[in-house]
Amino acid sequence: MVEDDKDLNAAYKLILEKSGYTVRSAFDGKAALSVLDEFEPDLILLDLLMPIMGGLEFLQNYALTDKHPTVKVLIFTNMENSPEVTEAYKLGAHRCIIKSWTAPQNLARIISDSLEKKSDDVPTK
Repeated sequence: MVEDDKDLNAAYKLILEKSGYTVRSAFDGKAALSVLDEFEPDLILLDLLMPIMGGLEFLQNYALTDKHPTVKVLIFTNMENSPEVTEAYKLGAHRCIIKSWTAPQNLARIISDSLEKKSDDVPTK
């Protein structure tokens, strides 16, 4: 999970861990790159607007197909239908989750559904 809001990061991490997921947290894209040197995820939950390195810059610096070809990236933002979300899809994101529309207890279900979909699925919101 790459989310700069420490309270949200902690809350979502707790919810996901209670649902059986192993979660590694980072508070910006640069820290996430370091985490990914040591940890191979099935999915990355990625905020777009963060200090130091935002989500788009993270995607530009993280070669998904080279390092972890099967990882899915879910954008976790409040910027629905923005150019940044469109660019994230071009850079390999699989889905966009709107934070303000997603109850914390539903996040685990959304992640489970995303992990069950084939890697060649068309990105959806």
